[in-house]
Amino acid sequence: MVKRAAMLSVSLFFSYSSSSHLLFLSKTLTKRTCFSSLSTMSINLNAHAFAGNPIRSKTPKAHDPLSPSSAFQSLKTHLLQNPETTSLPPPPKSPLFKVLPFRKGRPLASSSITGNNDDDVPIWHLGWISLPDCKSFLGKCGVDLTEDSLVYLGSKVEDDVVYWAVDVSGESRLVPELGDKQFCFVELRTLMVATDWSDSIAMGELAIAGHARALLEWHNLSRFCGHCGEKTIPKEAGRRKQCSNESCKKRIYPRVDPVVIMLVIDRENDRALLGRQSRFVPRMWSCLAGFIEPGESLEEAVRRETYEEAGIEVGEVVYHSSQPWPVGPSSIPCQLMVGFFAYAKSLEINVDKEELEDAQWHSREVVRKALAVAEYKKAQKTTAAKVDQMCKGVEKGRSLSADFNVESGELTPMFFPGPFAIAHHLISTWANQGVPTDGVEASSKQPSSSISNL
Repeated sequence: MVKRAAMLSVSLFFSYSSSSHLLFLSKTLTKRTCFSSLSTMSINLNAHAFAGNPIRSKTPKAHDPLSPSSAFQSLKTHLLQNPETTSLPPPPKSPLFKVLPFRKGRPLASSSITGNNDDDVPIWHLGWISLPDCKSFLGKCGVDLTEDSLVYLGSKVEDDVVYWAVDVSGESRLVPELGDKQFCFVELRTLMVATDWSDSIAMGELAIAGHARALLEWHNLSRFCGHCGEKTIPKEAGRRKQCSNESCKKRIYPRVDPVVIMLVIDRENDRALLGRQSRFVPRMWSCLAGFIEPGESLEEAVRRETYEEAGIEVGEVVYHSSQPWPVGPSSIPCQLMVGFFAYAKSLEINVDKEELEDAQWHSREVVRKALAVAEYKKAQKTTAAKVDQMCKGVEKGRSLSADFNVESGELTPMFFPGPFAIAHHLISTWANQGVPTDGVEASSKQPSSSISNL
């Protein structure tokens, strides 16, 4: 699918660069003597990055005060309230409302260090602000906060809190105002790399930010009805939209773009097929991937994309897991990555140069060694420190390209996306099959589809 190759290369293979620095998860590399330690570190996750959102696991019933409809009515009461001019009774104190501002797809964030040691790693947090503070900040910029500008994200019953998101991209004066309070709008992809994947709270905040960004970007894309061209209006606290044309009233729901991502395996020769996009940083390899076309099954999409990109025919297709991916281009607000192991029926590679720069078979041993030396944890800490500097207004421009080295100073021959990406888990699950762990031989059967193996 050449028509979407450019977008896919950005959103699926997890490379990110700017004029002053390169952010990517594979950083300084070091020697390891035991492969099983990496397997434990990178695979033992409860859920993928951006999954496991703690505030939207269950949608409350309509009569519940924390439900979208009830919370929206209470929100309107709060926004109408002006202590200086109104004679209306005060709004209810319960539930509490917290708002997460976004600017150009970037959530508001802060950072803190809990310990007193020099080697303590900063931890980023979402920049939740109270509804009155949000109203006040925007008011100073001459903007009235309305109920239709806020999008319902979810709630926490135990805290009696409802969470909302708001897009403030047009209000540049907010940046210094919030910066004085050591808040900063940070790229979601940067926060993803800075997240400690062993910290369930941090992973939950990342999932919230991903959900919020996907909804807000979808709202920006769906301002007009695709049927009649009239303006759309938010409904159900921003969870859907509807055409304002009385003769149309078309309902519009948030968009999700399904993508298959697959590790193609040569069973006979114990190899895996990995590809490179031209936009990749040097020595980076990843799984093949592609958008699902209308009228085809997931398995058919795996076989078609593999043949189109690499000329390899695929037989058996085994499901592994799925991952929401809200950090692609704004034109694709949220992709759903559906991961598979695909078993090759042919072995001769014929690369479509419009889709891939290169594709090669790599032995399990080579892949396992590349995983074993990758210091993903150090990369996470480096990026967390960068976020801390950004929030404190003292970010120092630097290039992280030098961090793609081994201890000897030589460049590592290859590396893969880090634990924030489903590609990493497809590759590491296959590579670490049969690796002894605590003296016990791992199962030699085909990779399992259970999320517990992540």
